[in-house]
Amino acid sequence: MLRTLIIDDEAHIRNTLSLMLKRFCPQVAMAGEADGVKSGIEAIETSHPELVFLDINLSDGSGFDLLHKLKTIDFSVVFISSFNNRSIKAFRLSGLKYLQKPFSPVELLKSVNESKQIDAKDFRLHLEVLEYDLAFEN
Repeated sequence: MLRTLIIDDEAHIRNTLSLMLKRFCPQVAMAGEADGVKSGIEAIETSHPELVFLDINLSDGSGFDLLHKLKTIDFSVVFISSFNNRSIKAFRLSGLKYLQKPFSPVELLKSVNESKQIDAKDFRLHLEVLEYDLAFEN
């Protein structure tokens, strides 16, 4: 079972995603939920997830802020957000996994199955590429 954590500041997104994971992804075991950077860090430290669904824009910062505050990232990340076309291109170039809200069960299952493709030691490099590309949007 893949211990999974959802970090999103919208309760209805967390609830919907949790229900979809339970129904369509039998390899997933829910490890918990969080609604922001601070609660997300606490949830990661206590639940030790293998997979984290992480919203980009949280009420107390960003998903990037959360990741930068962690000493180690020993889990896979699937970003979730309402991206625009430029952001989607940046994600594709970075090689990081993402789901664009709203997403389908097929997209969700694909993201879970592909979540382990990026080795943890390479994750920070991929994250740096993504943040660099996203900076040119603004």
